Amino acid sequence: MTSVYDRPLLELDDAPRVAEEIRPSGPAAAVVLAAGLGSFALGLLSVLAAVSGSASDALTLSGGVGDLSGVTSGAAAAFFVAWGGLAAWWRHANPSLARIVVATGVLIALGLLGTFPPFFNAFAG
Repeated sequence: MTSVYDRPLLELDDAPRVAEEIRPSGPAAAVVLAAGLGSFALGLLSVLAAVSGSASDALTLSGGVGDLSGVTSGAAAAFFVAWGGLAAWWRHANPSLARIVVATGVLIALGLLGTFPPFFNAFAG
């Protein structure tokens, strides 16, 4: 009886099969970029809630929590919608991961900036 450990790791006739098993990086890139978009949405909604009373009222999903309930729910919705859309779009693609990481970093930095009270209070007036 032969074991899988008895055969070489890669034989020449395995090359086409191995090439077919390489998966595209699109779905992974989609979730990374979606995380950046969700972070940006969190910062943007935080600024909108601080600037506009009507936006704050619209974002209040729970009276006990206030507008933070809508801000976080909106950011989570933005993440899941972006993830689903990008994953479907990049299902068989290999987008540039370097560009995705840079764009995600910028979006996360902007999202974090929008969540700091000194920043959003400067817009509130």
